[in-house]
Amino acid sequence: MSRNTRTFVVVAIAIGLASAASFGVYRAIKRIPVREVPVAHYSAVVASHDLALGAMVTKEDVKLVPWPSSDPLTNGFDNVDKVVNRGIVVPVQMNEPISENKLAPIDAGAGLPPTIPAGMRAISVKVNEVIGVAGFTVPGTRVDVLAMVRENNNPMSRIVVSNVQVLTAGTKYDQDESRKDPKPIRSTVVTLAVTPLDAERIALAATEGSIVLALRNPLDGEPARTTGVRMGELMSGGIPAPVVVKTTATRKTVVAVPPPAVAPTMPTPMIYKVEAIRASKRSEETVR
Repeated sequence: MSRNTRTFVVVAIAIGLASAASFGVYRAIKRIPVREVPVAHYSAVVASHDLALGAMVTKEDVKLVPWPSSDPLTNGFDNVDKVVNRGIVVPVQMNEPISENKLAPIDAGAGLPPTIPAGMRAISVKVNEVIGVAGFTVPGTRVDVLAMVRENNNPMSRIVVSNVQVLTAGTKYDQDESRKDPKPIRSTVVTLAVTPLDAERIALAATEGSIVLALRNPLDGEPARTTGVRMGELMSGGIPAPVVVKTTATRKTVVAVPPPAVAPTMPTPMIYKVEAIRASKRSEETVR
């Protein structure tokens, strides 16, 4: 075989191997699934830092960030000017998108008023750490309002408003003016969102007696239906106290008399029978 022939064979084999390798690489690349990379076609307005409830949005509070078109925001904004000078009705975290449901209506202002739902009223009550459920009564939680009043020397407790949303829970400082050197006294104020009728009930209960807040499970939306508890029922083990009507020439008096105490019964002693066998005789003896 001549030199030219050997060169031709080597070149042909190299071309064949290169073609086979190229075809294999082509088939392998073709089997790789196509990956779509989302491309931001528009911007979204997000919070540049944490925004508290009732805050007024300024240009320094928000920023524009690229947002992919494959996952558009519902009721979002792509312009900072559309959210400036509007109040925050729910707390917003840093880099969280701003949407319409997180802002107060235009020209509604900031603070607490825009956070009150339509048809509701905000009423504040003064509580302490015990009445406020040891600090667990925070904005967003739901509570029952219990009223404790004293009527005819027979105190009564009852849930007057059920499933109430807490709007704010903060502290303030009152001064004891009865002292010569007044010092601040710490007190807690809780603001509740209630209907106008419930606001009247809470105001009356706070004026004529005292109130206590009972924390609810947020998933429990059933209203509390109770008839209340009086002191006579409480001390009689839950049995309603009988009512005695005393009538005189001038007036009629209704007096609640607790039921008579029931004497405790002694337990019945146990009786045991023992069978005794003596030779061919059997006998039974009773042991107490």
